[in-house]
Amino acid sequence: MYSVKKNVLQTVALLKAYGIKHIVVSPGSRNAPLMQTFSQNPFFECHIIVDERNAAFYALGIIQATQTPVAICCTSGTAVLNYAPAVAEAYYQQLPLIVISADRSPEWIGQMDGQTLPQAGTFGSLVKKSVHLPEINNEKDEWFFNRLINESLIACTTNAAGPIHINIPISEPLFDYSEKELPSVRKIDYPQLTKTVNVRPFAKKWDSLTKRMIIVGQMFKSPETIAALEKLALANDCIILTEHLSNCASSSFITNFDALLYTLSDDQKIDFAPDLLITLGGHITSKRIKHFLREHKPKNHWHLSSSGEVVDLYQSLTDLIESDTLSFFAELSEQINANSESSFSELWKSTSSKIKEPKADTPFSDISVTGEFLKILPKNAALHLANSSTVRNVQLYTLDKSTSVFCNRGTNGIESTLPTTIGFASVYDGLVYLIIGDLSFFYSLSALWNIQHIKNLRILLINNGGGGIFHLLPELNKSASLKEYVAAEHTTNAKTWGEAAGLHYLSAKNREELNKSLDIFANEKTEQSILLEVSTEMEVSKKTFQEYYHQLKNI
Repeated sequence: MYSVKKNVLQTVALLKAYGIKHIVVSPGSRNAPLMQTFSQNPFFECHIIVDERNAAFYALGIIQATQTPVAICCTSGTAVLNYAPAVAEAYYQQLPLIVISADRSPEWIGQMDGQTLPQAGTFGSLVKKSVHLPEINNEKDEWFFNRLINESLIACTTNAAGPIHINIPISEPLFDYSEKELPSVRKIDYPQLTKTVNVRPFAKKWDSLTKRMIIVGQMFKSPETIAALEKLALANDCIILTEHLSNCASSSFITNFDALLYTLSDDQKIDFAPDLLITLGGHITSKRIKHFLREHKPKNHWHLSSSGEVVDLYQSLTDLIESDTLSFFAELSEQINANSESSFSELWKSTSSKIKEPKADTPFSDISVTGEFLKILPKNAALHLANSSTVRNVQLYTLDKSTSVFCNRGTNGIESTLPTTIGFASVYDGLVYLIIGDLSFFYSLSALWNIQHIKNLRILLINNGGGGIFHLLPELNKSASLKEYVAAEHTTNAKTWGEAAGLHYLSAKNREELNKSLDIFANEKTEQSILLEVSTEMEVSKKTFQEYYHQLKNI
């Protein structure tokens, strides 16, 4: 049985019509009619997460796993404000997150009534569409309501995806659940046409500029994109730079470019600078490539984008190309002249080949633990990475091409990793691996609440007793506030929390203990998710990191 509220019935029926299956709900009374109606229809799969901040990131994990829109639903008042960090991440990662907030009747906003605040437009410019829905009292209200939700759901996935906010005032009484069926509703279809551009002018520029570079930012794995880029790299002489977050691995591409740039003198950098830069995908982690290209600007920079938004990261944008990436590269390949390998490509490739991974006998540290862990990853692994040191340390190693890598680089917050990974694991069939640091882990401990039903998580917690990345910043090394305040050093361990959450807890403080634990960690046949906490020394990890980069200068 469903709520009798017409605005609730319309909302739920329209989400069903659009195929929005996963609903992450947080408890409350104002949104109870919505939860009742979602949960009683077998089409929907409802996930219950009490904490709204974690709930929203949990939903992002489901989006990453399914690559489909997901809705989150909360009660009135400050509940919706707790969604803000995940909404920001969804906006900058272009993920289709649907925020549904129940609200009080408008006449009671600002009147000292309980659990009220102005919810309409809460997220400002961080959503693609925000609507404040009417209560339905007549046919005109119903038409307007229907139109607004259609507009929002179309905006959620049109061109570049992104979050939307639907705010629904629900007046009392709230708990009449006597409606037997969802209504028939109007769904406005919006077929998305492939956008094409005239590639001929770009082909002429390509042929005239011989130092060519393509940078692939964060994206979901796409075999078609990899094949198109490999064709360009092999037949048409250009270098392609990718990170693990690009999910675009090939022996034809260069992944260690951040370390490579570290080895170059100012004079050498001129020879490595491109004339033509093409960028696609989302965020890039490497600060060095950003600084390098801002200092040595290419003559032409083409950015491929489905949103049409100007992103001038390297301060050199000449062409914003709003086109389907595969179509653009396919047509470009047909129109440009094939070239033999130039000295520019050879320079990049030969220098890249000289840069080796950290050695097997590297002292027990954050880097060595990361390397040992990556060795046990199976084929086709789903690997989640925390921000700061974790995502950078993993980049020092080569991953198997079949690995899919996820990280919330939209806004780079430390609060998002754990709940996002748990949400991903909740709908994923295989094992889900996570590498995370101590501050990020302890920040999001409440995400471990009520996850005993999730048995496919493998969490590697590297606990160095604080924010290790801050110790690598030269400007902070002499700061009196570094250890206590900036890096928040501590002596906490995760054993009690992990066991309370129903995780199989393992620990290691040296290489021998780590190897024993990794044997268990890699075992797919376990009745519980596993938390492996590895304790490292901050100063040893810092020194090991610095020594690795120092030896690069000698290649």
